[in-house]
Amino acid sequence: MSFSNYLQPLKNKSYLQSSFTLLLFFASWSIWWSFFQIWLTSEKNGLGLSGSEVGTIYSANSLTTLFLMFLYGILQDRLVIKRSLLIFCATMSLLVGPFFVWIYGPLIQSHFIAGIFVGSLFLSSGFLAAAGIYEAVSERFSRFFDFKYGQARAWGSFGYAVSALVAGFLFVKNPEYNFWLGSLLGLVLLLNLILWKPKTENIAKSEIANDETDSAIPSFKEMLSLLKLSHLWIIIIFITFTMSFYTIYDQQMFPDFYTKLFASPEVGQQMYGTLNSIQVFFEALMMGVIPIVMFKVGVKNTLLLAVAFMVARIGLSGLFYNPIAVSMIKMMHAIEVPLFMLPMFRYITLHFNPKLSATLYMIGFQIAAQIGQVILSTPLGTMRDHIGYNQTFLIIAGIAGLAGLFAVVALKKDDEDVNGDPFIRQNKIQKKEA
Repeated sequence: MSFSNYLQPLKNKSYLQSSFTLLLFFASWSIWWSFFQIWLTSEKNGLGLSGSEVGTIYSANSLTTLFLMFLYGILQDRLVIKRSLLIFCATMSLLVGPFFVWIYGPLIQSHFIAGIFVGSLFLSSGFLAAAGIYEAVSERFSRFFDFKYGQARAWGSFGYAVSALVAGFLFVKNPEYNFWLGSLLGLVLLLNLILWKPKTENIAKSEIANDETDSAIPSFKEMLSLLKLSHLWIIIIFITFTMSFYTIYDQQMFPDFYTKLFASPEVGQQMYGTLNSIQVFFEALMMGVIPIVMFKVGVKNTLLLAVAFMVARIGLSGLFYNPIAVSMIKMMHAIEVPLFMLPMFRYITLHFNPKLSATLYMIGFQIAAQIGQVILSTPLGTMRDHIGYNQTFLIIAGIAGLAGLFAVVALKKDDEDVNGDPFIRQNKIQKKEA
C-alpha cells in the first residue's frame, strides 16, 4: 500500500468532521469523568461518599440513561444524518463547569436525593446517553460517506487519553479545574458541530428528505416493533451481564481501589491519570487492529474473545495487590473495549435492518449495559463495603464468565439469519478464490 493510500481518508470531509467531533466529545468528558468516582469518594479532594452511596448514584444515573437512550436512538434514526441531537448534547458539555461546581456538588452534600435526581438528568442527557449517539452517528456516517468507523472512533479514544493524562495533574491541584476545562472543550465541540458542515452531507440530507421509498426514514412503528424481536432480548441479556461492568468495575470501583495501592492519595491519583491515559492511547491503536482480527475470526468469535479478556482482566485484578501487577492487568482494557464495541456494531448491521442501527445499538448495547448497572451497581457497591474490592472483583468476573457461556449458545453465527449487510471472513474469501 502506497503512502498516498494512508492519506486518502484525510480527503474525506465527513471522516475528518466525525473524527474531530469524537475527539472533542471524549476529551471534554474524560477531563472530569475519569476522576468522577475518586471525586465522589475522596475525603480531601471530593465529597467523601461511601461505596453504597456511590452505587446509588450510579444506579440512578443508569436508570435515567435507560429512558434517554431509547429516546435518543429513536430521534437519531428519524434524523438519519442530521446532527441536531448532537448539538443539544454538546450544549450540556459546555455547562459542565457551572453545573458541578455550583449545583451538583453542593446539592449532593446538602440534599442527597435531590442531587442524585438532578445529576442523573444532566449526566445522562449530556454524556451517558449521548456517548452512544455520538458513536452511532459516526458509524452511520461511515456507511453513508465511505470511511472506516474504527478509524474515526480511534480519534475519540485519543482525545480521551490526552484528557485523562492532564486530568490527573489538575485533580491533585483542584478538582474544579477539571470541570471548567470540560466546559471549555465543550464550547469547542459545540462550535465544531454548528459551524463545520461538509457539502457532501448537505447534498445527502436533501436526497434523504426527498426519498419516499421504504428504505428512507424509518417509521416510529418500525422502531417500537424492535422490542418484539426475541434475538434482541438475547443481546440485551448478554450485554447486561458483560458490558455493564465497564462502568461498575472501571468507573465505580477501580479508580479508588487503584489509588489506595500507593503511599498517598495524591501519588495514586497522578499515577491513575497516567495509567488511564496510556491505556486509552493503546485502545485507540486497537481500534485499527480489531477489524483485522474480526475479518480473520468472525464477528461472533470476536465478541466471545472480548468476554474472555473481561473475565481475565477483572478476575486477575482481584488476586493482586501490587500496583505494578495491577497496572499491567489494567492495560488489557485497551484490547477489551474495541473487542466489544466494533463487533457489536457489526453484529447489529449483520443480523438486523441497518436503517435502524442507531435504535438497535442504543437498545441492544448501550441500554442493556445501563440495565445491568441499575440492577448491579448498588448491591455490588454494598458488597464492596463489606468484603472489599478484591473479593468483589472475583464475583464480577464469575458473572461475566457465565454470560460468556450463554453467548456461546445464544448468539447467532455470522452466516445465520443474515437480515442486514453480509459479513464474509477471510478464510471464506480465500476458498472462493481457490
